[in-house]
Amino acid sequence: VGVGKEPVDLVPDDQVDRFLADAHKLISTYYTLENPTAFTPESCELRVEVDLTEDDDDPDRVLLRGFVDRIDVAPDGRVRVVDYKTGRSPGESFESRALFQMKFYALAIYRLRGIVPARLQLLYLADGQSLIYTPEKAELDRFAKTLTAIWKAILKAGATGDFPPKRSRMCQWCDHKAHCPEFGGTLLPYPGWPSSPGETSHAEAVSE
Repeated sequence: VGVGKEPVDLVPDDQVDRFLADAHKLISTYYTLENPTAFTPESCELRVEVDLTEDDDDPDRVLLRGFVDRIDVAPDGRVRVVDYKTGRSPGESFESRALFQMKFYALAIYRLRGIVPARLQLLYLADGQSLIYTPEKAELDRFAKTLTAIWKAILKAGATGDFPPKRSRMCQWCDHKAHCPEFGGTLLPYPGWPSSPGETSHAEAVSE
């Protein structure tokens, strides 16, 4: 793999064979889910950005940015948003979390194009499963308000430094337990939060 003429070592030499075998398995599974020669995507890895801020005078802009794996558009104009996952499909209790990201993309496309995607589709290449969801306009409007509330909560936490820890299974891979109250650790001094998007925080200033 390379960028321009310079090689990029993404995988250690002793892991290349396993990496290629895993990639071959994922690609083979993909071909059991759909035939890529049967359609032509409108776009792949599309960068999207949309402003959800309702009040033009609100200094705290709510900007959505992301990359959509694939967008298909049918002859009748219907839009399908597809995202690839190298992991396994989630259990039923975790489906809503998986769809959160897809609703994010659907909302961005809806705001940019004025069209509610007809289908959101997650393809799980580890076990050959797919998760399909059909969003509605009213649902996306509510989702926009949810994202706005989340962002305002983040800003409030950033101003106060109040970020309560939440223990989960992911904690077993965390290298910062010594600084986490959940594990009896001591918090490091809070470096502060930029009061505006263009302002440099204390943490950024120190790193410079």
